[in-house]
Amino acid sequence: MSEQQAAGAPFQTAQEAIDWIVNLVPFGIRPGLKRMEKLMELLDHPERRLRFIHVAGTNGKGSTCAYLSEVIRQCGYDVGLFTSPYIEKYSNRIKLNGQDIPDEDLLAIVNLIRPLAEQLAQTEYGPPTMFEVSTTLAIVYFARYAYPDFVVWETGLGGRLDSTNIVSPIVTVITNVGHDHMDVLGDTLDKIAAEKAGIIKNGVPLISAVEQPEALEVIERIAKERKSTLYLMNREFRYEPVSSRENHQVFDFAGPFREVRDVAISLNGQHQFKNAAVALMTIEVLRQYYALIVEDEDLLRGFKEAAWPGRLEIVSEQPRILIDGAHNPEGGETLAHALRDTYHYKKLHFMMGMLSTKNHTGYLRHILPLVNTLILTEPNWHKKADAAQLADLAKTLLSEMGPAGREVEVIVEPDWKRALEILKNKTEPGDLAVVSGTLYLIGDVRSWILRQTDSEKGW
Repeated sequence: MSEQQAAGAPFQTAQEAIDWIVNLVPFGIRPGLKRMEKLMELLDHPERRLRFIHVAGTNGKGSTCAYLSEVIRQCGYDVGLFTSPYIEKYSNRIKLNGQDIPDEDLLAIVNLIRPLAEQLAQTEYGPPTMFEVSTTLAIVYFARYAYPDFVVWETGLGGRLDSTNIVSPIVTVITNVGHDHMDVLGDTLDKIAAEKAGIIKNGVPLISAVEQPEALEVIERIAKERKSTLYLMNREFRYEPVSSRENHQVFDFAGPFREVRDVAISLNGQHQFKNAAVALMTIEVLRQYYALIVEDEDLLRGFKEAAWPGRLEIVSEQPRILIDGAHNPEGGETLAHALRDTYHYKKLHFMMGMLSTKNHTGYLRHILPLVNTLILTEPNWHKKADAAQLADLAKTLLSEMGPAGREVEVIVEPDWKRALEILKNKTEPGDLAVVSGTLYLIGDVRSWILRQTDSEKGW
């Protein structure tokens, strides 16, 4: 950044604006809504002009958002989408009808927000975080430039104190509750559920697939307190798998308003039935509460065409490489089910890189029984988990598996690009290579394999 820019002169390019946002990362994650409330006040409350579908949950948020945004778009509406973290480019996180925010709009909005952020930094509130600036950028883009009919709005971390919770949605979704971000959200499922349930608003309908009794008790209690009608999977709505093969799964849906048969999805894994059913129940609520016009052919086309990069995605055929952003115990379990049920291979070669804040033991217990080779590496990110320490943990768990564990080859290569070359060399015809772990690693690997470029970084 030049001295002129540092002094407050407007940025000249979108890349300069993005660099400024990304350089806010050292301010970290600081839960709370005070800075967001002040920013919205300074901007004359653009968040009040939009109709949000607010989505929280430990896993499945991104896929659920993908289904929702694609179905709404196929039904003829303009739809905004805000997600995190992004897979390759910063602008991926803010979309209108599937297209990234244009550079010229991003530049103009950042030049509007930056003086306000610097003004805020001089007060008792302190400087806004990267995610707060990104959330503000999305709100201003949708409210003043894009004017979508609906905005699919994914939480960043938790819900109650997440910066996305500055909005008042027309419908709320909590996909599930699991063990993730426990350093911030709490060390038990009921505590984590309470944070997720913080997005429940008075009188706003809620759709959820939460299953664990202790988490569900919290969700139900808060929904009742806030007079929010809860549509719960396996109670108000359910799904029935019809068929499943790679890149094509079909299910039947039954809800309180009607049944929908033979819904086809292209996303892989048994868990996608659940994510798609949650999205379909949300669409049904929008039909009933807000007169969303949904033709069945548009609905079915939307579910079929919905895509979500970095989740059970084949990015190379020779050798065959699958990438998946599973990074917590529940994600590891889901990935393990998919590797057993959906994919076929002679040998499985597995490369993983994690952040230091995750529950790696629970994740590895699901994955280790399936692998022939385990390659531990490190994402290019400041909170990365040490590859050698991960290897020590894996070897301890493998020793508990007896003879089967001793047959697994464990390789430590902290440089992810070198680790990827090892993975490729290990993968013979008929084998399957998997890269999994934090999305910071997945984004880099995906970008490198598909375009030979590094991904941008940020949350």
